Amino acid sequence: MAVVHRTTMNPTKVELLSVWLPTQPWYRGGARAATLAKAGGFRLDDPAGQVGIEFMVATDMSATDRGVSYLLPLTYRDAPLDDAGQALVGTSEHGVLGRRWIYDGAHDPVLVAQLLALMTGEAEPQAQSESDSADASVEGHFAGAARVAMAGLVAVANSPHGTDILIGTGPAPTAARLTIHLNRVLCPTLDEPAVPAPRPLGHVSAPWLLPDGTSARGVFAVADNAPS
Repeated sequence: MAVVHRTTMNPTKVELLSVWLPTQPWYRGGARAATLAKAGGFRLDDPAGQVGIEFMVATDMSATDRGVSYLLPLTYRDAPLDDAGQALVGTSEHGVLGRRWIYDGAHDPVLVAQLLALMTGEAEPQAQSESDSADASVEGHFAGAARVAMAGLVAVANSPHGTDILIGTGPAPTAARLTIHLNRVLCPTLDEPAVPAPRPLGHVSAPWLLPDGTSARGVFAVADNAPS
């Protein structure tokens, strides 16, 4: 179960993300610096117990009066991730765990594998700020084979529309491939208690708070068969 330490980080996650976010192609703030505040999210467990996994929602109040809410999947590691320098958000000194390397989790195979496991019901979402506490507000759905699992992370592509993650789900050379799309800019569905699967295979939906305190809900990620 996820363990949340009550301690400090220097610099904080929000401070690092405020610098990193405007460099991304899906950032809606133009040339303006980001003014971020945490608005929600959840965690997942790494089965090996080595990597911290968090799906953070942060709202940028520099863009509009209502702000723009972003999905920021993050991983926390005690050493650099091989061949992932382009995904490094930054490093921070954790008051309990020491130096942590913080990555955009779309490029981290541990996070991506657990995101797929969440869709298929093999991983249980955890509360963002409480240890050993499941988060029932996070919903995963997968219409395909219940035991599908990631065999490898093939490619990651960012665009103004979000992030597409291409994964393999079986042994080569006949491995099936899926695309997981991350909705980096979150669109709330205020009046619907649940979000139906927007694509044939799978999705994850979860709530977050808008700047006025209203609870919103939306689709964080969707899965579909990759184009052949």
